[in-house]
Amino acid sequence: MSQQERWEIGYRTLLGVTLRLYDTFSRDVREFRPVTAGRASIYLCGATVQGAPHLGHLRSAVCFDILVRWLESSGYQVTYCRNVTDIDDKILRAAAAEDTDWWALAERNKRAFTHAYELLGCRPPDVEPLATGHITEIVTLIARLIERGHAYPSGGDVYFDVRSDPGYGALSGQHLDDMRPAETDADDADDAGGGGVARKADPRDFALWKGAKPGEPSWPTPWGPGRPGWHIECSAMSTSYLGATFDIHGGGVDLVFPHHENERAQSLAAGDDFARYWVHNGLVALAGQKMSKSSGRVLAAAEALNLVRPQELRYYLGQAHYRSTLDYSPDALEEAAAAYQRIERFVTRAQHAVDAREPQEASAAEEAEEPAVTAARLPISFAAAMEDDLSVPAALAAVHATVHDGNYALSTGNIESAGNCLTQARAMLSVLGLDPLAPTWRTSDQGGRLHSVVDALVALALRQRETARARGDYASADSIRDTLEDTGVAVEDTPEGPRWELKR
Repeated sequence: MSQQERWEIGYRTLLGVTLRLYDTFSRDVREFRPVTAGRASIYLCGATVQGAPHLGHLRSAVCFDILVRWLESSGYQVTYCRNVTDIDDKILRAAAAEDTDWWALAERNKRAFTHAYELLGCRPPDVEPLATGHITEIVTLIARLIERGHAYPSGGDVYFDVRSDPGYGALSGQHLDDMRPAETDADDADDAGGGGVARKADPRDFALWKGAKPGEPSWPTPWGPGRPGWHIECSAMSTSYLGATFDIHGGGVDLVFPHHENERAQSLAAGDDFARYWVHNGLVALAGQKMSKSSGRVLAAAEALNLVRPQELRYYLGQAHYRSTLDYSPDALEEAAAAYQRIERFVTRAQHAVDAREPQEASAAEEAEEPAVTAARLPISFAAAMEDDLSVPAALAAVHATVHDGNYALSTGNIESAGNCLTQARAMLSVLGLDPLAPTWRTSDQGGRLHSVVDALVALALRQRETARARGDYASADSIRDTLEDTGVAVEDTPEGPRWELKR
């Protein structure tokens, strides 16, 4: 551990700042204590690539990207694993409907997800395993479960015996006797297995391995050819990269049952301690109902990105608390875009003001595209909010307060104070993945040069307006203001002088 990392940990300890996360299993907010001090391991259930991404998928990606960024800014060395489910019933059905190869459909949609994640500025995972690339690990895990008496082969299929696990249902807060059979659950039709109900010892048992069917892909095993069930894939992939015990298992709240319940059951039954914290993000609702492909209630990622810029969509998806339901509406999306633009205008104006005052240091600032995020740069209110179960709404309140102070400093010509606000704002925005000056959002230097030209022209017009007012020529002053308004520049007269911003 470097001296800087030790200093930051000491700083945070002095402030009493310790990350607390809501754990779905304990149903309580718990202090985060990783398996290994200074390291954090995260497994996120990624996409099942039977179709292109929608807003629900992107929200999960953004929420966990913020978690990863906060852990890293807190001094943790993070290992982030996000899987891709590239073989299951949904993919096979979608491929059949398109009359295309299952693997071609899966690859096409996987690339669409990757592109959407990149557009939203999500940090790439350290590893992104494919289910089809881990058949050996899956078969080995199933064999362990059979050997320990928790699973049984049946007619080419292999099932997990839920009654062999006395704790089954603890994650989702259910009792086994109150659960309906897996094959009657429309959201878990994947559990019917290759042979169906008659092959199960208990209708609530779920498939670990599915016997081969005509026309479907299959792999050889001691129980016959077939393909893996959905739940066993994640247990095998997570432990392959993060170990038998790791810190955080994440995903959407819709995965708590049956997917994560089954993952937990089979992993513990195999002798692994598995995840220490279960973290789930809320869903995106459309017209008050869950957004999902099966229901037809979706807003595709590509459609949303035609409405606003990627950084504005990221702000929208990340602004609410990660555990809350985000009810989509065009008005809410536009309000989020406007809020982000207010932040963006301050950051760009303040950066240009600082560069204009200190031209010799500007080139050095441009080379360091993003400020290094340290505890000293972050306001205590922001850090406290993030440590309180990633309370992004409160963290954004700290951002907007800093932006307000920075705008006031700019209006009074206090460039030093504006620069301090800029440094703090960019540090906070970097944690949230929203720094307007980060390379992700700066596609070219042209935008920066254009802003400098506009800023200079508006400043010239405002000086001419002030000169006209000073000599009592209010008609000319009003004409200048009206011309600016017509071109999309809103002017506000304040006690400290005129302020301007671009209108939407």
